[in-house]
Amino acid sequence: MRVKSLGLSPIAIAGLAALGVPRAVAHDLDLVGPVVNALLVFVPLVVWLVVVVVRRVPKPFLALLLVGGVYGVLLGVTHQVLWGASFGDEAPALGGNLAGALSPGAEGVLIRVFAFGSSLVTGLGVGAAVGAVAWVVASVRR
Repeated sequence: MRVKSLGLSPIAIAGLAALGVPRAVAHDLDLVGPVVNALLVFVPLVVWLVVVVVRRVPKPFLALLLVGGVYGVLLGVTHQVLWGASFGDEAPALGGNLAGALSPGAEGVLIRVFAFGSSLVTGLGVGAAVGAVAWVVASVRR
């Protein structure tokens, strides 16, 4: 089933978004160097762009904004799952005037909520940026 206004099925949207998950895992677990990391960052975005341009998706910006939103959710979930492996005993803490203002449990929840929100904003931003490029490319192709 294809979402008519977007030109991509929900499975295609989820699949495109999932292409970014290996980079999140590699980053959180510190598995790769800068060259492989750059490939893990940019190759999925190029695939997003190519898919919507080649398939002549009718609303490339909106489609990739949605892909970016799903990517942001996957990114946030991945970071939450790998939180302990990523930070170990050095979990982030509030500083400055907020240091010690909350119980350790409340502070941990607050930081994780903001980290998840940051992942979602990042995904939407990436989707919007690639979507804008796709929209320009699609407009030139018409």
